[in-house]
Amino acid sequence: MRLLFLSMTIALGVLPALAQQLPSSAGPLRVERIADGFDTPWAFAFLPDGSVLVTERGGRLFRVADGRKQRVAGVPKVEERGQGGLLDVMVPRDFSNSRQVFLTYARKQPGGAGTALAVGRLNDAGTRLSGVRRIFEMAPGNSGGRHFGSRVIEAPDGKLFVTLGERGDRPAAQDLGNHNGTVVRLNRDGSVPADNPFVGTAGAQPEIWSYGHRNPQGADFDGRGQLWVVEHGARGGDEINRIRRGANYGWPVISYGRHYSGLKIGEGTSKPGMEQPEHYWDPSIAPSGMMIYSGKLWPGWRGDIFVGSLKFDMIGRLSGAPLREAERISGAETGRIRDVAEAPDGAIWFLSETEGALFRLTP
Repeated sequence: MRLLFLSMTIALGVLPALAQQLPSSAGPLRVERIADGFDTPWAFAFLPDGSVLVTERGGRLFRVADGRKQRVAGVPKVEERGQGGLLDVMVPRDFSNSRQVFLTYARKQPGGAGTALAVGRLNDAGTRLSGVRRIFEMAPGNSGGRHFGSRVIEAPDGKLFVTLGERGDRPAAQDLGNHNGTVVRLNRDGSVPADNPFVGTAGAQPEIWSYGHRNPQGADFDGRGQLWVVEHGARGGDEINRIRRGANYGWPVISYGRHYSGLKIGEGTSKPGMEQPEHYWDPSIAPSGMMIYSGKLWPGWRGDIFVGSLKFDMIGRLSGAPLREAERISGAETGRIRDVAEAPDGAIWFLSETEGALFRLTP
C-alpha cells in the first residue's frame, strides 16, 4: 500500500516532505525536494504567489505550487537540437501588474537554428501563456546543435540582457556582424536601446553589449547593479566575467583552456584590448546557472557567487578579491546542476538535471 501511495504521489507531481542535509562552511544545509519528474529541466523562476515556473529543454513549461506541477500551455514552438530547446525563463519585477513571462529558446531558422527571446502573459490560473510574441532572434546562419547559451535577465533599470553562445562557430564570436558569442541588451519590447555601444557602427548588430564569449549559460546582477556572466570554456578555461559595455572577452583569440584535441587555442591567455576573466577553472567544471547571494539567510555569504556545475555535480561558492572558489557544496541531490537562484526569502534553490528535480536549501 505504501509503494502504491508513493507511486501515485510521484505521478501526480506531489511529493512527501523529504529533507536531508548538505555540509557547508556555514553549517549543515537542509535540502528539500520540492518537485521532481522533470525531463531534462533547464531553468526556473519564482512567481509572486510563491509558485515556481520550470522549463524543460524539450519544450514544456511547468508551474509548481505546493509540490504539485502543472503544465503551462502556449509555449512557443522550439527546435530541440543538441543543446538547444526551451532554455531560460524570467519573471520581471512588475509581474503582478504585467503578468509577463520571458523565455529564451532555440528557434528553427533556414539551414539551422538560433536563440530567440519571446514574451507572453500568464493567465491568473497559471495554466496558459497568451499573446506570445518573439521580440528578438539572433541572426541566422548556424546549422549545428551546440552553444545556444542562454539566460535572460532584467537589469535594475528594466532593460533586458540575453546571453548567446557562439553556436560552435568560433571566429563568429569576434564578428560584430552577427550575434554569435555575445551578450545583447534590449528594451522591454525587444527594441534596441539608443545608448548601446555599437548603435551606428557600420556592419555591427546594434543589440550587442559585449562580445568574444563562448557559451554563457549563467548571469546575475550584484548589489551594485553590475552584470556578471559565467561561460563554458573548452578543455579548461570556464570563466566568470564582469560584463562591461562594448568589451571584448577574447574568445577564441585568448583562453585559459585548450581545444578538446589538446591543441592550443588562439594566441595565448592575454592580448591588449581583450578582457581578463575575474576567475577561471582548469579543469572545466561545465558551469550552468549562477546567482549572487544577498546574505539574507547566510550573512557571511553576502555578495558571494554561486555557480552550478554540470560536470562535478556540485554548487561552487566563490568570494573574495581576487575572486576565488571558496567551497564546493555537494551531495546526492546535486547531480548536473542546471540552475541556481535565490528565493525571495533568501533560501537557495537549485535544479538538478540528473535528479529531474527542484530543490530548496535553508539553514
